[in-house]
Amino acid sequence: MRRRIAVVGSGPGGLTFARVLHRHGHPVAVLERDPAPDARPPGGTLDLHEGLGQLALDKAGLLAEFQALSRPEGQAMRILDTAGTVLRDWRPRPDDRANPEIDRRHLRDLLLGALDVQWGRGVTRVVPGTRDGVLVHFADGRQETFDLVVGADGAWSRTRPAVSPVTPHYTGVTTIETSLDDVDTRHPDLARLIGDGSVAVYGANRALVAQRNSGSHVKVYAQFRAPLDWHTNLDLADVEAVRSGLLTLFEGWAAPVLDLLHYGTAFVHRPLYVLPVSHTWAHVPGVTLLGDAAHLMPPLGAGANLAMLEGAELAESIATATATATGPGDLDEAVRAFEERMWARAGRWAKITTAGLERLVSPDPAEALALFDQVQPS
Repeated sequence: MRRRIAVVGSGPGGLTFARVLHRHGHPVAVLERDPAPDARPPGGTLDLHEGLGQLALDKAGLLAEFQALSRPEGQAMRILDTAGTVLRDWRPRPDDRANPEIDRRHLRDLLLGALDVQWGRGVTRVVPGTRDGVLVHFADGRQETFDLVVGADGAWSRTRPAVSPVTPHYTGVTTIETSLDDVDTRHPDLARLIGDGSVAVYGANRALVAQRNSGSHVKVYAQFRAPLDWHTNLDLADVEAVRSGLLTLFEGWAAPVLDLLHYGTAFVHRPLYVLPVSHTWAHVPGVTLLGDAAHLMPPLGAGANLAMLEGAELAESIATATATATGPGDLDEAVRAFEERMWARAGRWAKITTAGLERLVSPDPAEALALFDQVQPS
């Protein structure tokens, strides 16, 4: 039984869903508001876990290609105190592929493959329960119906209101992101400080993290606790004003650490939002969610991994249900069972990441170090 299926959003979760369905011979409409794959910066690097993101890629038949693109050395992690003293320096073994890094743009291109994404199709509203199926409204005024719509459209999902009234809330932690280009040539001292993977410095209620991407590109994240309107008297479009404000906020930290901010080329404001830890909803036939749309949590390495595995598992469930279907309810039962599995696993990870954020951006920097000691190999 061929069903009309759409996924809203072309992030890692949505594309994994589409690739696995494609592998099973099922067409899926990928609806993406961006006009092209390179319409905006793809973001930083991701560590894909063996039992999560890598498992999803295996289900998509892409694991070998991922291994060729990924950077196992990117698993390295160094922690400093605010005086610049190295407190921990974890380096992966040569054969360690538990959480190798891959740039988001490389992962996106790998997942895209031969998929036919409908670029520039911004979804504004999803209405289940119509006579012809689930009605999708687009920003250009057009409408289309499907038997199943999967919302993989992120934190501010336009699909979520079809199943849940809940919206994300601010965690109290803000991130300011900046970048360093050609770091090995232009800033060799910082390149050595960062190493092959990441370096993190933790102070009272604030942190600086630098993460190496491919091509000598580095993402830098300044994190701190502040009210949502902390920037009222600051023009966030004024690069030098933001830099000055951050340097004041991190005043007294070691000069080599502050160079991560001195040499930043631009600054992007990213307050951290989350959904409730136990976010679920009453099942709605024809609509479901995955990834951040379903369970937005602090960005501590779980989000993309969960979204990809959920996309792969949902696609496999749909492929099985449609291959053995005896009626239209079989697809709905497959989706309902998927939601139950997703909620249980996502709830566990939401608790872990919420507690992790509390410890990483804490009044006591020793909490961050203790957390890493728990999760890093000895």
